[in-house]
Amino acid sequence: MNPKVSIIMGSTSDLPIMEKAAKILDDFGIPFEINALSAHRTPDQAMKFAKGAYERGIRVVIAGAGGAAHLPGVIAALTPIPVIGVPIKASISIDGWDSLLSIVQMPPGIPVATVGLDGAMNAGILAVQILGAGDEKIARQVVEFKAGLESKIVKANEELKSVKFKFKTN
Repeated sequence: MNPKVSIIMGSTSDLPIMEKAAKILDDFGIPFEINALSAHRTPDQAMKFAKGAYERGIRVVIAGAGGAAHLPGVIAALTPIPVIGVPIKASISIDGWDSLLSIVQMPPGIPVATVGLDGAMNAGILAVQILGAGDEKIARQVVEFKAGLESKIVKANEELKSVKFKFKTN
């Protein structure tokens, strides 16, 4: 089984966040790989990864990074496939703002789809949706997933009916 999605992160300290993307991909049955890859500490490896990803069958990259957060942009500059950036609120970050802005403020011609701070779960869902654009089976799975989200809210509203307050009207 060859991976279709590559989850990369600046260091393994990002794994508690990035494993949320892995869980989504696993739940959808999408083959993926996970690696630590640093734009700053392993630039040659990052370049080799990005330039060879498409040929290896990778169709989406999910790149998490904290602090200066250059990894998603560097990869996006070197590969023809979509890159989803996950800004991570790292111990060295400025409350996550540096990570978010480093990923979202890419120059023209180098797009990086960016999810919210620590939003690896949404990155996983977006990767599945991207793959689903060209695969009917995956697209049906996404429709079922979203229907499940709706049913959770319907159930929550039913449960809220039992919450009692003197002036609550529903």
